[in-house]
Amino acid sequence: MMKKILALVLAVGMILGLAAAPGMAADKKVIIKIAGMKPEGEPETIGMHKFGEYLAKLSNGKYEVQVFPNSQLGKEDAYIASTRRGIIQMCATGTQTSALHPAMAMLETPMLFDNLAHARRAMEGKTFELINQGFTEKSGLRTLNAFPLGFRHFYTKKVLNQPGDLKGLRLRVPNIPLYTNFAKECGISGQPLPFAEVPSALDQNVIDGGDSPLSDIVSLKMYEITPHITLSGHILVIHSLYINEKFYQSLPDQDKEWINKAAKMAADDIWQMVEEGDAKAVETIKAAGGTVTTPDKAFHDYMVEAGKRSWKLFYDTVPNAKEILESAAAYRDAK
Repeated sequence: MMKKILALVLAVGMILGLAAAPGMAADKKVIIKIAGMKPEGEPETIGMHKFGEYLAKLSNGKYEVQVFPNSQLGKEDAYIASTRRGIIQMCATGTQTSALHPAMAMLETPMLFDNLAHARRAMEGKTFELINQGFTEKSGLRTLNAFPLGFRHFYTKKVLNQPGDLKGLRLRVPNIPLYTNFAKECGISGQPLPFAEVPSALDQNVIDGGDSPLSDIVSLKMYEITPHITLSGHILVIHSLYINEKFYQSLPDQDKEWINKAAKMAADDIWQMVEEGDAKAVETIKAAGGTVTTPDKAFHDYMVEAGKRSWKLFYDTVPNAKEILESAAAYRDAK
């Protein structure tokens, strides 16, 4: 009997020894679910996939990021709420988070950035920090990065040569106060419509055009109905990856570093991709018979002044709006 007991003790000891041996037991894989609104192939979704690839590589497979694009886990407000409650760990979205923290709307301030390089310096610097000041405490979410979907440009049935051509023009605008107010300041007759209704509204002459990033204009072939594209670049659409703060804080410091680095690397890829994609989009539009026009100084200055008038919305709702705007301006001539 004693021999059997001794044999059992030795067997258990061997098992425990093997389990404790270095390299013999891998850490349990951690699943991170991330939700977004854009379909596959869009910058937002590509950014989510890139984040997952980089995190898996940095963590040597410890983390697996499961991507749910195209509103598979609900519309923006629903999956943002799920992320805040910890039902899922992460999400991607844009200024929808301004409902939780008004300053987030300033990510898409009209006529704030001259070009992608200017915007990138601001988003990787103090401007982004100022916009996010107090956001985590209010929302329970941490903003990991900022990346562009592209500048919004006008697509219209007629050529826009001068500021007067905007007066009374019926253009589709997102049903967002910032957008509708800016359209009004430009003299545009803004028509709030869901984006899915734009093609039929154009066919029925309910609207004369709209504005979108070049990637959307090309993917939906808007230039076939509205062949005149004006590179006004009046609003840069910026999205971010967000993570549940409690989940983030529960991780070891090394894991947090992996997540931060993966988010930065993913954003770097998207900044580059959007710049290259815009150049290809212009070629595609021209090849299809569309026109692509760069506004002259008078048109640009008119848009700038309209943009500045629309900033009143921020002064009324964001305590540090002036500091944010001044910070963004400081990056204009940065080298």
